[in-house]
Amino acid sequence: MRVWLVSAGLAMLCLAQGAAAGTVLVVGDSISAAFGLDTRQGWVALLQQRLETEGFDDKVVNASISGDTSAGGQARLPALLAEHKPSLVILELGGNDGLRGQQPAQLQQNLASMVDRSREAGAKVLLLGMQLPPNYGARYTQAFAGVYKQLAFDKKLPWVPFFLEGVGGVPELMQADGIHPAQGAQGKLLENVWPTLKPLL
Repeated sequence: MRVWLVSAGLAMLCLAQGAAAGTVLVVGDSISAAFGLDTRQGWVALLQQRLETEGFDDKVVNASISGDTSAGGQARLPALLAEHKPSLVILELGGNDGLRGQQPAQLQQNLASMVDRSREAGAKVLLLGMQLPPNYGARYTQAFAGVYKQLAFDKKLPWVPFFLEGVGGVPELMQADGIHPAQGAQGKLLENVWPTLKPLL
């Protein structure tokens, strides 16, 4: 009888540990898809390694696609939520919207919809903010950056104000196109995210 109780207790402990493990779903564009690099070198792959190193059982699913926009992410999200049932969704979108000069109001609407859908599916949301280079004009770049700040305020979201902080505009950390972070920048990207991400796990 005692052996049975011990076995049952161990089984329940294993079930509890399994239930505690979740899925982190990253929905992003080329920056999170590790454009120009081996995907194993990207910050999302480094995140999986960090989780394992720090004893988290969470699995990272990288659903990022190079060239994707907030509209594309919004269209893809329902199927991703249904398939992966994430406990946390990281949204890294909007850069391509800005580079194409799309309206900030539309970007905000698309991201807000993704936040709502993720929460309805039972997931927490982490928002990664983006900024545009100054050659897009002060008015547009300010409006663009303001989308993330306003959305974080309205939705009470944990967020990283500028995902590329310390990377964007630093030649040695960027690929030759000046747009995509180089391999040497991937660890910095993870460090930009980790302090805000860790408490959500």
